[in-house]
Amino acid sequence: MSSPSKRREMDLMKLMMSDYKVEMINDGMQEFYVEFHGPKDSPYQGGVWRIRVELPDAYPYKSPSIGFINKIYHPNVEEMSGSVCLDVINQTWSPMFDLVNVFEVFLPQLLLYPNPSDPLNGEAAALMMRDRNGYDQKVKGILPRVWMEEKMESVQ
Repeated sequence: MSSPSKRREMDLMKLMMSDYKVEMINDGMQEFYVEFHGPKDSPYQGGVWRIRVELPDAYPYKSPSIGFINKIYHPNVEEMSGSVCLDVINQTWSPMFDLVNVFEVFLPQLLLYPNPSDPLNGEAAALMMRDRNGYDQKVKGILPRVWMEEKMESVQ
């Protein structure tokens, strides 16, 4: 089970078995959407996001590309593209990590502990450093409450 395609298939199945809603984009297993819920005890609690995941040909040796499709207000997420600035994914990725780690550890940690000193969204970073309560209120004011299900295909 050392080939990247087998590992990709195994990690995707493990993600689906972990009760995540997954919607395939194409026939292959390289691009898909995942439903992600904001972590408890954070201003993101109650929010539901659609995350686009792209697995490179060299996965798991190269990190997946992760992006928010629906709007999120966060210092480390680029407001227009939804691209995530996440050191573990972008710089310190290891083949020991899998897709479940991304959704159960990395993304929740990103939302629980934003890093305003390394922002992709300067406005969110400035507000967070200047007025944490104002930042939390703005986040809560734009939380998406349901996942967009235009063409949801159950892959489970």
